[in-house]
Amino acid sequence: MALDHIHISLTAQRLIGLSAGGVVCDFPVSTALNGAGEQNGSGCTPRGRHRVRARIGEGQPPGAVFIGRRPTGEIWTPELNALHPQRDWILSRILWLCGEEPLINRGGDCDSQRRYIYIHGTADDQPMGIPLSHGCIRMRNLDVLELFDLTPAGCQVTITEQPYSALPQNP
Repeated sequence: MALDHIHISLTAQRLIGLSAGGVVCDFPVSTALNGAGEQNGSGCTPRGRHRVRARIGEGQPPGAVFIGRRPTGEIWTPELNALHPQRDWILSRILWLCGEEPLINRGGDCDSQRRYIYIHGTADDQPMGIPLSHGCIRMRNLDVLELFDLTPAGCQVTITEQPYSALPQNP
């Protein structure tokens, strides 16, 4: 069953995957340490309506390391992490987001796609449920593998402070 909508709550630090209005999956995430914001260079997670512009990493092994959306041939391990402690690990799969709201998260100095905002896997030692990213939505590797398999290109994504359960009419 393919998802038709993803809801990401910055407050709850949760990602809810939906198909035909029903919840298909629910994962903990880690969004930006700097909070919500749309400005380029802010290190914040952009809010609003987005879509999945590209799916990257199909066929790569779990823990595959990506730099510039290209696999490096490395697989994340604690030893590799110790050799590169400053890396912002982008692992396993990437769902690259594109904003859908002009001058809010699309175009100008607030463009989510040009800011390289992704949903992606991260190192196994990173906590979930706590904002720690540089703007992206980080997930556990096994979770992002499951999400990737459910998510087609073009899937709608809403990023908001509100938990899914608190919305008056769920998208």
